[in-house]
Parts: sequence; C-alpha cells; structure tokens
Amino acid sequence: MQTRQSIQEETEEQAAVFSTLADPTRLRLLRLLSRQRSPDALCVNALAGILGVSQSAVSQHLRVFKAIGLVKGERRGFHVHYFINPATLERCRELVLTVMDTGMPGDGEACSEHCPERRK
Repeated sequence: MQTRQSIQEETEEQAAVFSTLADPTRLRLLRLLSRQRSPDALCVNALAGILGVSQSAVSQHLRVFKAIGLVKGERRGFHVHYFINPATLERCRELVLTVMDTGMPGDGEACSEHCPERRK
C-alpha cells in the first residue's frame, strides 16, 4: 500500500511526464526518437529536417525530454546524436498506465469518510 507521500511523489512525476508530452511537436519528436538506436541516432540538424522545424525548436524540445531523463545524447565529433533512454521510457509507461488504470474499484471508505451524504 502506498503512503500519502509516495502517492504525492508519484503524482508529481506523472504530472511532469504529461506536461512533457503535452506538445504535438514533442510527440512527433518522441515517435521519431523511439525508432532510433544508439548507432543510428540522429543529431539536431537531422531531427529538425525530418520534423520540418528549426534546430532551435528541436534543441528546446530535447531539453524538456532530458529534464525528465527520457532522452540521452551521445557526442560524435561535432554533433550530439539523440535516442530514447529505455529505462526512463518504461517508467513513463508505468506512470501513464497507473493514471489510466480503471481496473481498481473506487475507494468507498474514503468517500464515506469525506462525503456528508454517505456518513451514517
């Protein structure tokens, strides 16, 4: 059973993931990056060209992904090539699924404790 503090921490982590994914260009970038593997990772120039946005925009979106650890960069010569961090991707999946989980019954006790109509 989760403590109130662990639920709060998980909720904040979930909010960070949803906030990160709340931009259509970032979602397109995430899809593109999820198809890359370390040897075939793409640099900002290539990502910008494929997505049809500026290099600056790609860099800003990558910064948001890096802030939650979802993207890794690997320097190759003058360029950094980017790919998804699989461990963080799996954690993001878990966090999203936890929010969307409807298989658990509601907490009737909490409702009866806080709803005047259900108190006896």
